[in-house]
Amino acid sequence: MAKNYHIDAMKVSLEKLQKRIEATDLIPSRVLLMEDIAEKFTLLRTFGIGTLADLRKALKTKKTVSVMSEKTGVNEEYLLLLRREIEGYFPKPCTIDSFNWLPADDLEKLKNSGITGTMDIFVSLAASRRRTAVCVNTGTDPATAAILYQLSDLTRIQWTSPTTARMLLAAGYTGAVQVSRANAEQRYLDLECSNSEKKLFKGTIGLRDVKRLIFAAHALVDTH
Repeated sequence: MAKNYHIDAMKVSLEKLQKRIEATDLIPSRVLLMEDIAEKFTLLRTFGIGTLADLRKALKTKKTVSVMSEKTGVNEEYLLLLRREIEGYFPKPCTIDSFNWLPADDLEKLKNSGITGTMDIFVSLAASRRRTAVCVNTGTDPATAAILYQLSDLTRIQWTSPTTARMLLAAGYTGAVQVSRANAEQRYLDLECSNSEKKLFKGTIGLRDVKRLIFAAHALVDTH
């Protein structure tokens, strides 16, 4: 079972990051990342960047981006685009109120106990013994707690909103590992069927979007 809500950036080497970007079906605004990527990543290594954690730290502020650009010769526009791409690997936790289709009294009980978002849920409700203790101490329905844990696991996947997580769960995908192992075409059909029955999402999710989600899920579980 994964222990961290996000990927472990220390375990992702710069080489592995480069391969991930090269294998990603990038959205149009990120395609420029592929331009001379091998050369640019070699320059980053000369700056002492060995892992994704190093890179996040080096690109944390506009000032540090400027310093890196000056020392490596990689232009700031590219580095800022790279920062947007890698920060997407660390989805912002959702609030527990985002799952407002679940019993309100259970959500309130958990909030009052200090469990206010998906990161709290993922950490606090992962182990069955600990989940049982939380339910006993707060009076939360164990069924609600189990669903919340599954939803929190799904929202760890890049691009997965609470609504998307709900659709995935309704289609039978209970966590990031299950999504990472899914067949894209089958999962696309599962989501289409689930949304058609339950009307959870007004828009449409294309096969290309599904493939991106599976890719992101695989990258997530691969670092644990």
